[in-house]
Amino acid sequence: MSDLWSWAVAAYDAPGVAEACLGLQDHNEQNVPLLLWAAWIARTGRRPDEETIEAACDAARAYDTVIVGQLRAVRRTLKAPVPDIDHDHREALRQQVKALELDAERRLMLELEGLAPPPSGAPRRAIDGLAETARLWSRVVPRPALTVLADRLPA
Repeated sequence: MSDLWSWAVAAYDAPGVAEACLGLQDHNEQNVPLLLWAAWIARTGRRPDEETIEAACDAARAYDTVIVGQLRAVRRTLKAPVPDIDHDHREALRQQVKALELDAERRLMLELEGLAPPPSGAPRRAIDGLAETARLWSRVVPRPALTVLADRLPA
């Protein structure tokens, strides 16, 4: 399983990974697909240069601003009951929006995978890829939360 999407789905299903990712997203303003890409590049022995990581951050920001963030906001709004909107209809719409959000994240990961250089060495620790990418994503690197995520990712 060497493609990013397959690896990310399997990793996200590992115990504690989803919670760690969502914590980083909701409390540290990190981008989950970008974080999973960062761990994947490290684990697969890829060595992106700073320009490649910046391009990955730019792609993630664009998807987050224009597509994923908008869909997430709608999905979260639809989670609570809305007066005068039938519960079943609202929930059906929320599930459709959730599917679109997931598809947008999958498409972002396809773009991120396309930016990744080929493997060029031994696999690295996930925290190494996470930290170098988080440094270019934001001014504050949430190292303790990234370490939790790295420790929960399957080997």
